[in-house]
Amino acid sequence: MSNLEQLLEYQKKDAELRKIEQELASSEERKKLAQARAFMKNAEGRIAAEDARAVELKKLRDELISRVEETGHAIAEYSDLDEMIEGGGDIAFYKKNALQLQEKLRAAKAELNKILAEIEALSTEYRKMMEQGKAANKQYKEYSEKFKAVQNSRAAEVQALNTALAELAKGIPAEILERYKQKRRENVFPVLVPLTGGMCVCGMDFSLAQQERLQGGNVIECEHCRRFVYKA
Repeated sequence: MSNLEQLLEYQKKDAELRKIEQELASSEERKKLAQARAFMKNAEGRIAAEDARAVELKKLRDELISRVEETGHAIAEYSDLDEMIEGGGDIAFYKKNALQLQEKLRAAKAELNKILAEIEALSTEYRKMMEQGKAANKQYKEYSEKFKAVQNSRAAEVQALNTALAELAKGIPAEILERYKQKRRENVFPVLVPLTGGMCVCGMDFSLAQQERLQGGNVIECEHCRRFVYKA
């Protein structure tokens, strides 16, 4: 059997294996498993971001509470304003300071309420994410087992095809086989295609000189689609 015949036979068996792989990948069990995995991965990132924001909000909350308390103490010093005025204090100065402190307190309280509302919303979202995470984890475990069962149901076929491919590989030059496998990994399939009307299946024209090189079972890599082209 020539190298070309070996490659074509190898591709034939590989096509059967690829079909099984595609059927497994498109199975409902595999889709549900992928959905759960994707959700859990996304949830991990969101929870990490929410944790970081929670730490930031706690720090802001504590700083604002401290500011509110300090401002409240400062305002309390003006409780004896009448005595301060009687003692010769400037009423306009005291009133101005008191009003500034009240405005500062009002702003700090408004900002604090905003922070507390965000903390509450974040807490609600966090609890929601945790519940969804539990459901996704349950789905992941359930469909992981189901998909494993589906894989096991095709294991004998896959094993037989892999054994046949390993045997055929012995008669194919290592360099060519590695290039074939690389294209397979890149989802280029079929890898080997026949020259038809002087063209590759992708429509790329082959010069007469290139066509001559295909004599004797040789193959040429198409410059456009990167497939191996042979002459039937």
